[in-house]
Amino acid sequence: MATPGALPGSTSGGPEPGGTSTAAVPYAVELRGITKRFPGVVANRDINLRVRRGEVHAIVGENGAGKSTLMKILYGMYRPDEGTILLDGTPVTFRSPADAIEAGIGMVHQHFMLADNFTVLENIVLGSEPTRGGRLDLGEARRRIGEISERYDLGLDPDVLVETLGVGDRQRVEIAKVLYRGARTLILDEPTAVLVPHEVDDLFGNLGELTREGLTVIFISHKLDEVRRVADSITVIRRGTTVGTADPKTTTARQLAEMMVGSELPSPETRESTVRETPVLRLQHVTVTTPEGRAVVDDVGLVAREGEVVGIAGVEGNGQAELVDAIMGLRRLSAGTVVLGDEDITAWSTRARREAGLGFIPEDRHRQGMLLEAPLWENRILGHQTRPPAVKGHFIDRRAARADTERIMREYDVRAPGPDTLAVALSGGNQQKLIVGREMSATPRLLVAAHPTRGVDVGAQTVIWELLKDARAAGMSILLISADLDELIGLSDTLHVMLRGRLVATLDPARLTPEELGGHMTGARTAAGAA
Repeated sequence: MATPGALPGSTSGGPEPGGTSTAAVPYAVELRGITKRFPGVVANRDINLRVRRGEVHAIVGENGAGKSTLMKILYGMYRPDEGTILLDGTPVTFRSPADAIEAGIGMVHQHFMLADNFTVLENIVLGSEPTRGGRLDLGEARRRIGEISERYDLGLDPDVLVETLGVGDRQRVEIAKVLYRGARTLILDEPTAVLVPHEVDDLFGNLGELTREGLTVIFISHKLDEVRRVADSITVIRRGTTVGTADPKTTTARQLAEMMVGSELPSPETRESTVRETPVLRLQHVTVTTPEGRAVVDDVGLVAREGEVVGIAGVEGNGQAELVDAIMGLRRLSAGTVVLGDEDITAWSTRARREAGLGFIPEDRHRQGMLLEAPLWENRILGHQTRPPAVKGHFIDRRAARADTERIMREYDVRAPGPDTLAVALSGGNQQKLIVGREMSATPRLLVAAHPTRGVDVGAQTVIWELLKDARAAGMSILLISADLDELIGLSDTLHVMLRGRLVATLDPARLTPEELGGHMTGARTAAGAA
């Protein structure tokens, strides 16, 4: 029988799905009554979680629901104010991640923590170097990495530089790194956020190898169809507490979404055309090179018109980030021009471009979008500090900035105690909603939106999609870069594919599947049939 608040097919932790009692078998991970408080907010309240050995256990919930805080407690980054952590039935106390690693817990973060100028081997052993006679034993390191790679079908070459690897390969390096340290339970935070469909398939194959060997995987994700596909069981967290468990074999994505946010799954689909003739952005022969002379953006040309969403698809690392930097004035062009409306802005500063009507949702909100140790009101005016409501005369108008931050918090559902809250205290999704609200509030002529819904839950995703649709209908031009192929296909009026710095195909989103788009992105399909 389901627990109160659980879904059809869910379990209460007595008999497991299938009817087999596990009363005599301790759980690999069990959290009892975990509570964690921060100033002004209770992040976790009496959370209970039970994970069997050798399963993939998914945790889903809205941004700000407390998933990340809970996993940081399990990984030793935070200590709970109340509650107990048990591993294989034994209570444990972690004072640091080192304690968790020693106990067999490993975590692969959403933002990879690799040194690009190191080899795969060097990244994996960094901090855990094997020695013999006081010297680094590279032979032993190579042997162990080869054994891990073969055993779990990771396909790693220990001698290649990480900077040459694609996103999927980098993720496998991260997995190998925690396995090298003896992890028996792996926490994967949004592991498919930046992967194309075939890389997701490869990852799920790797997870199958891990669980067949008796390892346990805790899988945090917002992609409910993927969760149902890969997980053996699911725990749903809402507003800091567990609200139920579910069996993915008998639970639909819609039921999970309703349990998380009380609404149906969103769709980015928008097929009615709002495209006007007036061009807002024109790129002509845009080329960006590295200091060594290698072209990372190679002779790119495109047009974005009023009321048009122009999507750019591509496996990460194929020049999309450099193209965005070039448009925003963060990177100098080696050749070509950037035209906004009727003005050549190629030589303009980033500030001048912003004041001329360029909005920017950056790919990396921490590096380019926020000051994490600053309050929300200061982040509200970041990039807009020369215009109202940020200024009065020549001075920052703090009162007006705080008031407008409160407006954004209300209208964009940014969950925080108030405008003086530090940005670092917010979940990733709430940070993203603040950035989107800030940029939309300036009503830009062109919005450069790089991964606007990365790392946000289905509720926040719905809000952001609707904002983009409304802005498009009002005549805003939007340049959309995303790793979410459904998002690209659903929102775009025109869709370009970027590969090795060049635009290699222009496709009709209305006649395109994610699988076909993924083929173009990896070079497996030619531009034949492109629009």
